[in-house]
Amino acid sequence: MPRNIELKKTELVLKDSEIDGFLERIVKPFGTSAKADIPKKYIGRRVYVIITKTVVE
Repeated sequence: MPRNIELKKTELVLKDSEIDGFLERIVKPFGTSAKADIPKKYIGRRVYVIITKTVVE
């Protein structure tokens, strides 16, 4: 079942056939910023981060 994700305010369209997978990570403090580690195999790839309202404690 092909799926599309469309954002009305921009021109971003994600199609199921173009997605390698989804990753869920917890953002951790890093100096004065934050980070989320992802696997090395995604170096050089375009990534999208989706921020949710839920806070993990």
